[in-house]
Amino acid sequence: MTLTPEKRARIMQGEILIDLDWLPDGVIGASGSVFIEAEPPVVWRMLTDYDHLYETMPKVVSSRLLESKNQTKIIAQSGKSGIFIFEKTVNFTLKVEEVFPEHLYFSQIGGDFQVYEGEWRLEAVDSDSGTGTLLTYQAEIKPDFFAPQFLVSFVQSQDLPTILKAIRSYCESRANG
Repeated sequence: MTLTPEKRARIMQGEILIDLDWLPDGVIGASGSVFIEAEPPVVWRMLTDYDHLYETMPKVVSSRLLESKNQTKIIAQSGKSGIFIFEKTVNFTLKVEEVFPEHLYFSQIGGDFQVYEGEWRLEAVDSDSGTGTLLTYQAEIKPDFFAPQFLVSFVQSQDLPTILKAIRSYCESRANG
């Protein structure tokens, strides 16, 4: 998602912006941005508390750190994805490259997706209430099971705002005591 000055202003006013693209070979590009009234280290701690993401992030059923070597982490996760009665539990192992406190690059190294890779970007932004974080998620996603592109796109359009709102709420409550 390219953040034009107009989009950036909307995010700073509290909107959560989501952008979905249909990419070649059935891959979905999903991105979303949210402004959080908490400094980047607060948001970073939440996103990198791998053993507790299931407590703080909707759709995550389980998450645990399998391996940690400097800035490289290996995480096993499972999550719920889908709509209504078509909800499915997906399992995957992610390799995460951490660049504190600005980037988390992730890519699936095993699991239920043909393609699952992307990043979390944290940008410190001055606001009326002090320093906050412009958090942006970008990913390319293609399940390894049958799921039409329009359905994957729809699920992302429903899940991503829910996840970003929860991250904002959790981090702002932490930042405010």
